Amino acid sequence: MGKSDRPLTETATRILDVAERMARLGGYNAFSFRDIASEIGIKSASIHYHFPTKEDLGEVLVKRYTERFLDALGQPDGASPTELLARYVQVYRSALIEQDLMCLCGMFGAEIAKLPDPVSRQTRDFFERNLAWLETVFQAAESKDPRARAGETIAQLEGAMILARSLNDMDLFNRITANLPTESLRH
Repeated sequence: MGKSDRPLTETATRILDVAERMARLGGYNAFSFRDIASEIGIKSASIHYHFPTKEDLGEVLVKRYTERFLDALGQPDGASPTELLARYVQVYRSALIEQDLMCLCGMFGAEIAKLPDPVSRQTRDFFERNLAWLETVFQAAESKDPRARAGETIAQLEGAMILARSLNDMDLFNRITANLPTESLRH
């Protein structure tokens, strides 16, 4: 069993938490082992023990983020399509407005051509799994072209995050997404 197959230690979890916050604020190059070690109060060698390379850390980081994101959504057939879409919007809203952070995979997706292959694969997996989740919701709502509707929804939310953050107007996110759950189902 490799290190990545073991349950995370408390230190590994703290490393991931700090790396995630840094990456969600500035992308893949916004964190280094030295920065993380300094913030946590450990030596860089301790980080290398848990994650031999930044690529390893990035891969586990995106896997963990994806699982947490999808866990927050629940099953795509666990409520009405409107409720499920409202839940989807709320996950983004919570990240931006309550946590003051961007979507990790939105950040990494913008720089995917420069990411190490394992990190870019995990980033693509995040979006594929989100597309599949939303596609199931739109199929249940009998929407035309559920895959396209799923893509439009993700694009609208990621774009709303970027605009709100760029213009320092978090209410803009709310205005852009206020009717998303019901309007999306009408198309």
